[in-house]
Amino acid sequence: MSRTVPCLDLHFPPLTAAPDLPDRVSVVLDDLGTAAIHESGDESAPVWRVFFAAPSTVDDAMAALAREFSATGLTMERVDVDDEDWAARSQAHLTRVEVGRITVAPPWDTDPTSGLTVVVLPSTGFGTGHHQTTRLCLRLLQDVRLTGRRVLDLGTGSGVLALAAWRLGAARIEAVDYDADAIANARENLELNGASDAIALRQADLAVDHLAPADVVVGNLTGALLVAQAASILALVAPGGTLIVSGILAAEVDGVRATFSKTLTVVDERAEDDWRAMSFERENPGR
Repeated sequence: MSRTVPCLDLHFPPLTAAPDLPDRVSVVLDDLGTAAIHESGDESAPVWRVFFAAPSTVDDAMAALAREFSATGLTMERVDVDDEDWAARSQAHLTRVEVGRITVAPPWDTDPTSGLTVVVLPSTGFGTGHHQTTRLCLRLLQDVRLTGRRVLDLGTGSGVLALAAWRLGAARIEAVDYDADAIANARENLELNGASDAIALRQADLAVDHLAPADVVVGNLTGALLVAQAASILALVAPGGTLIVSGILAAEVDGVRATFSKTLTVVDERAEDDWRAMSFERENPGR
């Protein structure tokens, strides 16, 4: 008898009234341990089959999505499908992505001629370079002086941004995430890149655990989380330091900018599709 795994089928309403709904759902799914998403239907009313890293979380995920999106017309149902390693199959088609000087590549599509390559094993950790928020962070990170500086990567996911900072010459790097699966994925990627000794990896909760300030702080989170944890994040930016934030929907960007610009100076803003990222600098009174 074949084994089955539970997943969720999400049926979107016609998107003419809410074209950003898939992006908003994607943000929530990123925090629910999503392993893979198979898309069907059409662009005007898509259907997603969502697989999770831990099947036991399916019911909790369904409840969280219902709380957030019940008024939007999004419907969902739990289904059991034959276990044919859907997550791995859905990621096998991934190819390398070039973002400025950085190439993010799965192990099966590396380019030996590219000097600044980050190898990422696709898994439940967020960040293969294929999502707009990761690419936006990578672009902004390349505009910051990293040589000899300390970098803190908040919500590291796959570790891709910490690894990019290492490739770009950062002296000390700490990568943190509250999710154990993300930490395990990031640890695999650090080993793949030979960076296990160069990057300190730590499971931590930004809201409760102590973290030391850094010269460059990167947070590819969500707009809501950035605003909610702004005080904790601001405390981590050293004098003269830089903060890069992403995972922000266009509708959230004004609120995020207003929250952080009370203390920091806006340096740059980038956009890709409906996603936004920003970089800020803190004044250094000693200079």
